[in-house]
Amino acid sequence: MKWRGRRGSRNIEDRRGMGGTAQVGGLGLLAVVAIGYFLGVDLTPFLQGGGTLAPTGGGEITEADRQEGEFVSVTLADTEEVWDDLFRTQVGERYNPVTLVLYKGVTQSPCGGASGATGPFYCPGDSKVYLDTAFFTTLSRQLGAHGDFAAAYVVAHEVAHHVQNELGILGQANSIRQQVSEAESNAISVRIELQADCYSGIWAREAQARFGTLERGDIAEAINAARQIGDDTLQASAGRVPMPHTFTHGTSEQRQNWFLRGYESGDMRSCDTFSADRL
Repeated sequence: MKWRGRRGSRNIEDRRGMGGTAQVGGLGLLAVVAIGYFLGVDLTPFLQGGGTLAPTGGGEITEADRQEGEFVSVTLADTEEVWDDLFRTQVGERYNPVTLVLYKGVTQSPCGGASGATGPFYCPGDSKVYLDTAFFTTLSRQLGAHGDFAAAYVVAHEVAHHVQNELGILGQANSIRQQVSEAESNAISVRIELQADCYSGIWAREAQARFGTLERGDIAEAINAARQIGDDTLQASAGRVPMPHTFTHGTSEQRQNWFLRGYESGDMRSCDTFSADRL
């Protein structure tokens, strides 16, 4: 992905330098689980024994931190231009861009505490994306999703949840989730997540068409990332037997397929997971 030297976003809230490592237990662990409710990658199967989250840093901002922050800023700026135009041409409304919170170690949100172990997530409580760029290292080294476009896909996926929120889809879906059984709630969550994957595919298509920033292998990186963070793959990697009724994000195959559907169509209407008979 060609991102160096390109325009960044002004909608970055940088909280890095204020964090540290996180020890959680009891209510803290419940907060980690709650993050999964609001989207993002559920990394709780990888928690260390006793409820301790793997250290994620904090303190001084390194050169690597600076570059990762610039990468996120450029990717976010691209999403702003793409969704501004898509809302105008396909929705007939104005797009209000999301604010992305960069942190290092731990931080707080209206959706609960956040750390590198919870993964990036979108919080409807303040309409912000929360991201510890240390997750990119986890994505590559522990989850096997390598490449800068794999990281861009993660950013685009969380922004897609904001798109859902802007359209009223997220609020309506989460309201229904609070009134149904756990299994039914999980099934709705899967449809939310797969739609965000589809919207991410649309963004990737438009980013290439508008900016020409994709390089050979970038789409393969995104598809691989979608595969690595499928519920079945994550549960199997954690030594568990995959249990479909507990899935909240979709299988690896589903996540790949819906990303590709958005990428190939470029049409937001093709991302209506809620009307799909089969996912």
